[in-house]
Amino acid sequence: MSLKQVYQKLFKAYGPQHWWPADSSFEVMVGAILTQNTAWTNVEKAIHNLKENNALNPEVIVSTHQKRLASWLKPSGYFNIKAKRLKNYCYWYLAQGGYDALAKLSTGDLRHEILSVNGVGPETADDILLYAFQRPVFVIDAYTRRIFSRLDLLDAEQGYDHLRHHFEDNLKKERDRVALFNEYHALIVIHAKNICRKKPLCQECFLVNVCPYRLLQ
Repeated sequence: MSLKQVYQKLFKAYGPQHWWPADSSFEVMVGAILTQNTAWTNVEKAIHNLKENNALNPEVIVSTHQKRLASWLKPSGYFNIKAKRLKNYCYWYLAQGGYDALAKLSTGDLRHEILSVNGVGPETADDILLYAFQRPVFVIDAYTRRIFSRLDLLDAEQGYDHLRHHFEDNLKKERDRVALFNEYHALIVIHAKNICRKKPLCQECFLVNVCPYRLLQ
């Protein structure tokens, strides 16, 4: 089974997911930083706190005391660390000239610059690239490694960039790769949460007939 065929089956089962849920590109960036090691429902609570305090703004975030910012981010977990990371990102974001200036960079240069921010790793950077800047980069997360290693379409132990290029190269002929990668990542997340869990519900999975992992159960 090809990566495109898996996408088609996922889309048929779940339909469009309308990701990333946000009112602005900056909110996407904040969400990408806060969603590390926590559920999205907790991120929503933290973003709500920022909005309630008129603080979903890079200038406000950098001028807010660390402890106060951390208190707003508390629902997202690891709030002291995330407050520091978010401040780091906002300092960098403003120093670079904001969205319009960054949007002029090539995808490769923009990815390099985002990864230079202390506390931002490849998955977070690619979330920002795909969902905030609409760049054709494929986001690799733990769910992707789980599902596609079970389907025997990748080796979950391989490095992040190797896996990212694997998806991008196999889907390079698609017409609108930004839209495809957006939807594909969202569908992977929902399938991993609903069916292909750590302890999978193989009997309920519409991929079971093509999944080698079922033979191990």
